[in-house]
Amino acid sequence: MKVLMVLTSHDQLGDTGEKTGFWLEEFAAPYYRLLDAGAQITLSSPAGGQPPLDPKSDAPEAQTSATERFRNDKQAQDLLASTVPLSEVDPDGFDAVFYPGGHGPLWDLANNADSIGLIERFIAAGKPVAAVCHAPAVLVNARSADGQPLVKGRVVSGFSNSEEAAVGLSEVVPFLLEDKLQDLGGHYSAAPDWQPHAVVDGKLVTGQNPASSEQVADHLLELLNTR
Repeated sequence: MKVLMVLTSHDQLGDTGEKTGFWLEEFAAPYYRLLDAGAQITLSSPAGGQPPLDPKSDAPEAQTSATERFRNDKQAQDLLASTVPLSEVDPDGFDAVFYPGGHGPLWDLANNADSIGLIERFIAAGKPVAAVCHAPAVLVNARSADGQPLVKGRVVSGFSNSEEAAVGLSEVVPFLLEDKLQDLGGHYSAAPDWQPHAVVDGKLVTGQNPASSEQVADHLLELLNTR
């Protein structure tokens, strides 16, 4: 099974002057879950090359067994440093796509035409699409075959309003993901703040927060194994 992982290329946290990017745990945990299950993984990003890492996700208190494994894995580090530009990716070459979160996707992947087209193509072809934490933002401009918002009528999750308030960024982000998913007709589902929570609706898998990363990967594997 061939899985595409798409990471953000955006590194500016609004107008704060602070850096953002992808969240390390949300990349590392699914990467190893998929790799250990035998997946061939290709890493991509809008700009190609090294995607920006959210510095907060590299702090000591954010480390997990998966992030520690990544820190000792030169092969994975080299792959991450040389992501394929998203415009050069052939969607037909993959069985599924996974989007790690971090705040970056709210700015770039939510509006990226290559990403939107890829998601629409995967769903139309019955291929799984998975996203965790802020990465369900990649769905907000995607459409179903009938022209309706892709998330309309679907059960979806993602970083909650209360979690965004807890990290003090409700007024910084371009939109609140929970509100946006609901505005588009999605049936938003969440657990208490910071608890693992992932939902599956057809071929769409979404998770709420960093703690949900492995669950999202596991659900994706289940869909791949039951094709």
